[in-house]
Amino acid sequence: MAQQGGQPPGGANGQTAPVASELDYAAWEAVAEQAETALGDANSTADGLDELRAQLVGWREALLLAQNTNSSRIATLRQQIAALGPAPAEGQTEAEEIAARRAALTDQLARLQAPGIAAEEAYRRADGLIAEIDRTLRERQADALLQLYPSPINPGNWPGAVRALSDVVGGMWAETRQRWSTPAAHETLVNNVPAILLLLAFALGLIWRGRPLVERLVAKINKRWSARGVRVATLVLSLGQIVVPTIGVIALSHALSLSGMFGIVGTVLLDTLPVAGLLLFNSIWLGVQLFPRDHDFLPFRLSVERRAEGRFLTAMYGAVLAVDALRLAVMDNQALPEAARAVLAFPTIMLAAFLLVRVGRLMQRTVAVDSTADDEVGFRNRIVSLLGRGAILIGLLAPVLAAIGYIPAAGAMVFPAATSLGLMGLLYILQIVVTDIYAVIIRNEDGARNALVPVLVGFALVLAALPVFALIWGARIADITELWTRMREGFSVGETRISPANFLFFAVLFGVGITITRLFQGALRGTVLPRTSLDQGARNALVSGVGYVGIFLAGLIAINSAGIDLSGLAIVAGALSVGIGFGLQNIVSNFVSGIILLIERPVSEGDWIEVGGIQGKVKAISVRSTRIETFDRTDVIVPNTDLVAGRVTNWTRFNLTGRLIVPVGVAYGSDTRKVTRILQEIAEAQPLAILNPPPMVVFMAFGADSMDFEIRVILRDVNFSLSVRSEINHQIAQRFAEEGIEIPFAQSDVTVRNAAEIAELLRMLPGAVAGTPIPPAVADKGAAREAKPAGPLPRDHFPGAGISEPDTDSGKGGD
Repeated sequence: MAQQGGQPPGGANGQTAPVASELDYAAWEAVAEQAETALGDANSTADGLDELRAQLVGWREALLLAQNTNSSRIATLRQQIAALGPAPAEGQTEAEEIAARRAALTDQLARLQAPGIAAEEAYRRADGLIAEIDRTLRERQADALLQLYPSPINPGNWPGAVRALSDVVGGMWAETRQRWSTPAAHETLVNNVPAILLLLAFALGLIWRGRPLVERLVAKINKRWSARGVRVATLVLSLGQIVVPTIGVIALSHALSLSGMFGIVGTVLLDTLPVAGLLLFNSIWLGVQLFPRDHDFLPFRLSVERRAEGRFLTAMYGAVLAVDALRLAVMDNQALPEAARAVLAFPTIMLAAFLLVRVGRLMQRTVAVDSTADDEVGFRNRIVSLLGRGAILIGLLAPVLAAIGYIPAAGAMVFPAATSLGLMGLLYILQIVVTDIYAVIIRNEDGARNALVPVLVGFALVLAALPVFALIWGARIADITELWTRMREGFSVGETRISPANFLFFAVLFGVGITITRLFQGALRGTVLPRTSLDQGARNALVSGVGYVGIFLAGLIAINSAGIDLSGLAIVAGALSVGIGFGLQNIVSNFVSGIILLIERPVSEGDWIEVGGIQGKVKAISVRSTRIETFDRTDVIVPNTDLVAGRVTNWTRFNLTGRLIVPVGVAYGSDTRKVTRILQEIAEAQPLAILNPPPMVVFMAFGADSMDFEIRVILRDVNFSLSVRSEINHQIAQRFAEEGIEIPFAQSDVTVRNAAEIAELLRMLPGAVAGTPIPPAVADKGAAREAKPAGPLPRDHFPGAGISEPDTDSGKGGD
């Protein structure tokens, strides 16, 4: 059935679009041809093009949905055809029944694909027409902005503007006089006098006293409420300073319209009056919030005079916006010459530019006063300084353009710039409010200032305000909706179309998968595994493995469920794999080594290991590295490759028992049997020593300075080897002292060759005393240096001056 008015079935009214077989392609052709005709006509209006564009958008949505007609059946047919095997090459044949079946399935596939192909072709046409309309409207908008009017500073254009203004005012007065003289209108006025008077009193009361009443209410809240939520309550209640007087302006407009004394132009002026009042009161409220009187709602370090200046400037800009809104509402309905329009628009542009320059200078002073070294404040100051310079630049450039005659361009610069600054101030206020609300929720103001949640909410507010900024700077609503449509449709990668909805669906499913994995890991760790016979290392390895498998499965399921086909990326992935392999080979090696550690478990958490000269306890094994806590309480991050490919000593892998060897040296001449008995008693007396096999004392060798013994004992817990070694040494020192057994230390006997020459040199030294005897050791010319047996020697064994004493540390003699 054909659709009336060229509207697509469904879609345009928000209803579900039908399948392609139910679309009226005749109606679609009519709409498409009408759009093409309008695009070819240079006199077509912007409103007409916008209306055609709206119809095309509805058709495009319906056609996009129609492209998926029979999609499930088409997929089944393709699988059936693939199951028949590849088609025979040229010159080859296949079985008759297979060929007949292939032909039947292919014919059926072509019939089922026809509606989708037709819908796709129509969709491409609709999309192209929409793009062409948008391009035409943007070109017209650019031409309008660059239109050159007669110069408003030319005095020759002023009389025409004065006449045009007087004609408008005179026309309004003539309309009012005509209605006054009409009996019906006069009777309407008389009948509505009580309502008019009541509405006027109500309106004047709200406009005149509404804001002071709200301010007093806010002041009471500041005194009575706690500091934590006072700013949130203050801001919410202060919105009454906008709402209450705006309601008064609406009442005033309605009261004047009830009089029936206004004509067409007057009615347009009354309809615009509430909008103008809203702009004015909103600017006043914003100035009070950004430049407060009594409290620093925002951290702007300005004096009282500067803050008063800020409130005045924002209020004046609101008044300029209100006057300009009224001017546009009246002048757009009048056939005025271009010179008159330029002259009448020039004063508001000049005043707005002056206010913009003053605001920019005030922002620069704000940055100059605030010299806080904090990074966040410094970033904010840089942004404020940049915005202030931009405001000054636009405020100086716009009057020049307006004086030349580029009135639309000047207005399109100065008014959006000031409005954008106001919107940025509003966003900053909302950011502070979000922080205060978060502080009320968590009951911690300092924590709320440094929390991540308010910052993320602030970023979300900025992103949400981007379309508003675009509208302020002249973007059409259709442009924003078209951008959103493109985002919903996504972009193509090979044969795969990816849209933000796919990513959102993927993120949600992946998050759900990770949450389920974490819950399952928690159940294993806290409920299942403690009831098994697995050790702690095996439990940790099993929990970690479950986590990796769960993340992999969550990603795989999310990708498939979101409809993201990554097969088209295979070629790109193959090309990048070589470079990624070289760049990430160490990371991949550590990853594989981590998997091996978790499976083979040569090292587990809590083990005492030694790797690469580092000893300590394993605290955590991740997929890339292992964290070892040394006995100095420092953490060492060891790549997993070192634990798999290198040499690792695990002192406590399967049990805590370990052998301790304590070397002992005794002086020559000591009773070796007695020494063995004493050392055996000391070893067996240790509480941690295992008696099966029993401790062993071994006479190892005859050393250069001592007879060397070793105590070899196996401990129940090798972690206490240092304390056991220390206790054994204490007991050895005590028992040897009681039994008279001597522990030697290294000594050497030094002789000097060429004694005669040295003696002669000694006599020739200044201050030498005649007849000084030569030491006996020096007199022995042919004696060589030799080591003496270890044992205590008296110091007077080395008589004479200038002879060095033995080196007791190294055990080696000196020349």
